[in-house]
Amino acid sequence: MKKGIHPESYRFVVFKDMSNGHCFLSKSTAVTKETIVHEDGKEYPLVKIEISNTSHPFYTGKNVLVDTAGRIDKFKKRYAKK
Repeated sequence: MKKGIHPESYRFVVFKDMSNGHCFLSKSTAVTKETIVHEDGKEYPLVKIEISNTSHPFYTGKNVLVDTAGRIDKFKKRYAKK
């Protein structure tokens, strides 16, 4: 590996799935101003995500429609027969 091209500011961060509220702790360089107290009682930076392995249809095995930003409605409106 080349020296000096990888970030060195890895820290523990809590990722929160906004579709079901599931939280998990991992290391990341993601920048955030929000914090949360995790299960272990310590405070960590919080990164909100739209979907994770606990809510994605591929991992859950359920055919759930995930539409967090209204993308399907936009598509139907754009391509509706006139």
